Amino acid sequence: MFLFRRNGRRVTVDEARSRTIGDRRDAVLLDVREKPEWLAGHAPGAVHVPLTKLVTGAALPAEAEGRPLVVICRSGHRSRQAVKLLTESGAQAVDVEGGMNAWAAAGHPVVDERGNSGQIA
Repeated sequence: MFLFRRNGRRVTVDEARSRTIGDRRDAVLLDVREKPEWLAGHAPGAVHVPLTKLVTGAALPAEAEGRPLVVICRSGHRSRQAVKLLTESGAQAVDVEGGMNAWAAAGHPVVDERGNSGQIA
């Protein structure tokens, strides 16, 4: 079951990873950074839709439609905006505290567009 935290719709990077990667995943990791940031480095298995596209009404990719969403950006600011937009449209979404900076600092994997070791841009 996907639960919201009491302190708002936020989860830690460890909670985000356990909910979106591996056998026990119950949500989709949605990266809302811009394309150059995504190409430089993102979490394996994440789905990409830039916040700028969500703001203009872009649809979610098929693999994210109707699923709980864990939303991530570089530091947490854009993902909070995305969660607000998504929940207003009826989606179940939480934001990742600290974003990809915290994800990488915690030692979680980051890959580039080719699947090689990536970096946070």
